[in-house]
Order: sequence, then structure tokens, then C-alpha cells
Amino acid sequence: MPTPSMEDYIEQIYNLIDKKGYARVSDIAEALMVHPSSVTKMIQKLDKDEYVVYEKYRGFVLTEKGKKVGERLVFRHELLEEFLKIIGVENENIYEDVEGIEHHLSWNSIDRIGDLVKYFQTNEDRVEDLKQVQKMNRN
Repeated sequence: MPTPSMEDYIEQIYNLIDKKGYARVSDIAEALMVHPSSVTKMIQKLDKDEYVVYEKYRGFVLTEKGKKVGERLVFRHELLEEFLKIIGVENENIYEDVEGIEHHLSWNSIDRIGDLVKYFQTNEDRVEDLKQVQKMNRN
């Protein structure tokens, strides 16, 4: 099981590969606002734990294990963003809030939030009902 820090790197690598076809140390460092040397150390750790295959001076790629974890982490992130939108969190707060909570929830909690998101998405009236409750609570 990856640590929260490892999860951040795996998620970032997965996103970069998905968008650009590759992930470079400099891209990861910039995205995570860390030094390239920190990225290299983490890549070596991820290699040891079989999330990436790393060859010095040649780069790295996600393993199947790394891809599966990356996919799940991106799913978690997107699900939490959707959940926060549904419950009325202001857009400018969503990214920071997701970053703050995503590592602190169990996968069981994530799955239950997924159920709730589906519940709201299957009937727009439910979202409107929630908005009415929120409106009454503001008064």
C-alpha cells in the first residue's frame, strides 16, 4: 500500500503519461512543487516497490501495478471533486479541499461517496432538494 506521498507521485505520473505520453522528473517536480532530487528519490522508491520501472539516465514507466493504482487514485480525485460540486462547495475551494481530504478517507468511505454521487446523479430533483435544504439552513 503506497503512502500518501507515494500516492501523490503515482497520481501525477499517471496524469502526465495520460496527457503527454510520458512523465519527466522536471514535470513532476513542477507539478508537485518539489525539487527534482526529491522526485528522483521517490522514483527510486516507487521502483523498489514495483510501481514504476526506473533505469538511471533512461527514465521510467509505470508498471501494471502502478497503472492500476494511478487509475484508482485519479478516480478517487475526480469522484471527490464531483461530490464537492454536488454538495455545493464553491469551485475555488474544490481542488484544495480534495487535496486535503483524499488521503484521509478509507476506500470504503470513497466507495460510499461514490454511491451517494450516483444517487444524486440518477435524479436531478435530489440535487435541487439538497439546494433547497441548504437555502433554508442559510436563513
